[in-house]
Amino acid sequence: MSLSMYQASVPRFINALNSLSAILDKAQAHVDAKKLDETALTGFRLYPDMLPLARQVMIAADTAKGLAARLAGVEIPVYEDTEKTLAELKARIAKTVAYLQTFKPGQIDGTEDKEIVIKRGDKETRYTGMQFLLGHATPNVYFHVTTAYAILRHNGVEIGKRDYLGTV
Repeated sequence: MSLSMYQASVPRFINALNSLSAILDKAQAHVDAKKLDETALTGFRLYPDMLPLARQVMIAADTAKGLAARLAGVEIPVYEDTEKTLAELKARIAKTVAYLQTFKPGQIDGTEDKEIVIKRGDKETRYTGMQFLLGHATPNVYFHVTTAYAILRHNGVEIGKRDYLGTV
């Protein structure tokens, strides 16, 4: 049995985002119990040159939706990037998961060799579908989910590996 492009992407990203959402629930409980300013948490960075928690969540969601849309050859939904609270970040994740759930295997499977072109400014990077999935999107989603986890753990939110792994 082989692993399909769909199985290697959409369900995995949904799981990662659902885990991130559950972790944000624990962060909200932590903020409420300690009577903390949640924007101090959503704006927290592990190091001055790193992005804050809110951007980590935004990028994880954007990467997941962007991968599915690019492989399926559909327009990528644009989000405004205005989320500042944990509830707003959870809503972004929910919106992304709902979007990912609209994809069917037939839209993604068979895209291993599809050309994906990413433009950043005046620079273009070209990938095959498989390269983009395995060498760009997957590591990026997990990097940003992991960094969000690390920010929350650093700030005393009681989460562990089971929270990160989710329902697998």
